[in-house]
Amino acid sequence: MIGLILPALFGFGVAFAGGKVMKVESPVFKEGEVIPTRHTCDGIDVSPPIRWSGVPEGAKSFVIIMDDPDAPIGTFTHWVIYDIPADVRELEEGIPKADQVGSAKQGMNDFGYVGYGGPCPPKGHGYHRYYFKVYALDVESLGLPAKATRRQVEERMRGHILGEGSLMGKYKRD
Repeated sequence: MIGLILPALFGFGVAFAGGKVMKVESPVFKEGEVIPTRHTCDGIDVSPPIRWSGVPEGAKSFVIIMDDPDAPIGTFTHWVIYDIPADVRELEEGIPKADQVGSAKQGMNDFGYVGYGGPCPPKGHGYHRYYFKVYALDVESLGLPAKATRRQVEERMRGHILGEGSLMGKYKRD
């Protein structure tokens, strides 16, 4: 059942990877709701606050990957942040678009820069879904430098995922 997404079964987005299911939420939008404009390319394009709970025992770090599976060119990666310390359970709004934020590192998004790139679907294409996926890992660091690609991060995560969860928001441009 790896990667099986079960939206709204428990009132929040979840994903199974053979590990524990974590709850992921935001105080600015709920599962399946519209992401506020301020967190998109039509606003000031800052990352929304994200919280997670139900962390499995033994978690030593977290990874967050945000993507849009509805992009015309295929799944589009909007944000990759990794080596988030085990004692962190929330990212505040507006994480800087910097290689490193504290001890966490940020990877390259598909816009071609480091950090968060908010929803920006083509105008007139209807709603796109945006998944904020949080992974709990059994390692403190993936051993990657900042600016890693999603593919590099996912390769290093393989075999180290203790649990995961996701939050889905949507956005469209008219």
